Parts: sequence; C-alpha cells; structure tokens
Amino acid sequence: MAFKNKIIRNPVTGQDIKFIQTARDTGGQLLEMETTYNEYSREPVPHYHPFQKEDFTVIEGEVTVRIDGQLSVLKPGDKLHIPKNKIHSMWNNTDQKTVVNWQVRPAMETEYLLETGMGLANDGKTNANGMPNILQVALMANKFAGVFRLAKPPFVVQKILFIILTPIAYLSGYRPTYRRYLD
Repeated sequence: MAFKNKIIRNPVTGQDIKFIQTARDTGGQLLEMETTYNEYSREPVPHYHPFQKEDFTVIEGEVTVRIDGQLSVLKPGDKLHIPKNKIHSMWNNTDQKTVVNWQVRPAMETEYLLETGMGLANDGKTNANGMPNILQVALMANKFAGVFRLAKPPFVVQKILFIILTPIAYLSGYRPTYRRYLD
C-alpha cells in the first residue's frame, strides 16, 4: 500500500517514484509523487487516462514528452498539464537524472497500478521495455481500465481480447494485483 515517502523502483525502465500524498491522505482527490527518471530511462508505452488529469513540474534535469505523437523537451521549472484521454508518454533521454513532481487527479487506483507494475519489474516478470506478458497485461488492463489504457489497439479491441484471455490468465496463476507488491 502506498504511503507518504514510500519509494518504489523500476530497474527495467529506470524510473523511481516517491509518494508525497496518496489517495488515503487526500480523500481520493490527489495522488502526488516525485518521480526520478534515471539517465536514458525507457519510453513507456503510449497510453492515456480516461478519467484523470495529470500535472507535471520539472524540478531537475530534462524530460522528453510525446503527446499525440509530437515530441517536446521540458526543462527545470517547466510545467505540463495533460487532460484526460490525451495519449502520452514521458522519459529521460539524457545522461543526467531528471526529477519531476507528478500529480494525478483524482487518485483512483493509480498507486496500486504503479506498485504492481514496478513489483513485477523487480521480480523479473517484464520484458526489456518493462511490459509484463500478455496474460498479466490482460488482467491488469481489466482491473485498471479506469486509470490506464494503452493507446493501441483501440480500447474496444483490447476489451474483447483481454476478456478472452482472462480465464486463461487466472488458470495460469496470474492475478491483477499481488499482495506482496501492495504491502
């Protein structure tokens, strides 16, 4: 479970997250984090948040942002607002670390998604880009569809595919979340 000052790390993508304010702290209104993108971190899969907006402020270093396919670079003091349903990804494409204040409104279950994804990466259960296998993705995509959606394929195609894969994933021993990552 996320709590103030808890730090989670993803050794595959090169991203660390420190929780500043959690859903519990803010009555579900805000999840505030300080994220560190280590040098040459990996670009995450393009995605969007159907019911949440995000605000970023660069504290240190530079962060590369892809929004609707367009690249830009943010530097210290720069701010970025990403409205709900805007396809984006963010990473550090330099040889220096980057630190960003990251706010998600409303918080919803985002902290559980982050803890689960980073836990899987720490246990070696993701590929070189930080993505779990398709059976794990199916369960997580179903569980967290309100806070995170892949940009491709279209959401309706994902829903159909992931519903088909869900029983296979459960029979194979996968779960949408794991207690060990949320403790």
